[in-house]
Amino acid sequence: MSPAATMAVLLRPSTLLPSSQSTTTSRLRFPVATPLPRCRHGGAGKKSRLLVARRRGRRDRVACLPTKEEEEEEVGVAGDGGEEDGDEDGYLAREGEWGVRRMGRVGEEMRRVALVQAEAFHIPVALFNDFFFDFFKAEVLSALIYRVRNSPPDRYACLVAEEVDATSQISEAPFEKIVGVVDCTVQNEADILKNLQGVDEYLYVSGIAVLPSFRRRKVGTALLKACEALALQWRHRFMALRAYKDDDGARGLYSKAGYRVVAKDPGWVTWVGRRRRVLMIKELPIHEHHLEQQ
Repeated sequence: MSPAATMAVLLRPSTLLPSSQSTTTSRLRFPVATPLPRCRHGGAGKKSRLLVARRRGRRDRVACLPTKEEEEEEVGVAGDGGEEDGDEDGYLAREGEWGVRRMGRVGEEMRRVALVQAEAFHIPVALFNDFFFDFFKAEVLSALIYRVRNSPPDRYACLVAEEVDATSQISEAPFEKIVGVVDCTVQNEADILKNLQGVDEYLYVSGIAVLPSFRRRKVGTALLKACEALALQWRHRFMALRAYKDDDGARGLYSKAGYRVVAKDPGWVTWVGRRRRVLMIKELPIHEHHLEQQ
């Protein structure tokens, strides 16, 4: 081979590489990785983004934690069907200016319910009262969400009392009209069933709460009437609740609504710092023709 031919072979690119690339490493071209999309609500950090596995055909999909709005949508799908159970406005009972219905499963309304119950049951403390109140309210909301998610609609219901005046509906959001709350749960606790005859379940009323500025205005009476209407719809013969033995106001309200005391806590509970309670029950006038109508 002549010297000119030898020099031409040495200068020609290698046949092992594509014709568009050179034999020198400085001119090799590598595909540029497309940057991963970031989470629009905070997302993970640099380390988390590097761990995201991107499969072919799923280049734009990144796992992110749900936002606050998405979490509320998961909890609250439209109402509980209260409009079918009550009157034309969805109320189970009315008393004066108040109407009582089932709580809607939406975030703002559930937070309002938690606020009403927290203000009713929170015990003020000398230091950091606002902090402890917010913490207590968060616990109440968490318990409410758990009950709603894990209870069948015919075994648990949270009822809310609101003002039915048309003028207030214009100036306030629907959840801002809620001034009273009560929980209704179907139970079969043996200690209560021994005081009832001929049944294996009953409707237990608990968590009755009314905002301080609306007390002594028949809100509690409206709530108890709605509990009774719900018990009839669910075909329960007995209703039960507990009240503190020294709470004359609450016991008087329950007595007027037809409840009677059937049992009391033993005296030794005061030794451990607890207040004595009384068990009160009410028997509903359920007849066969009423059950057939249901």
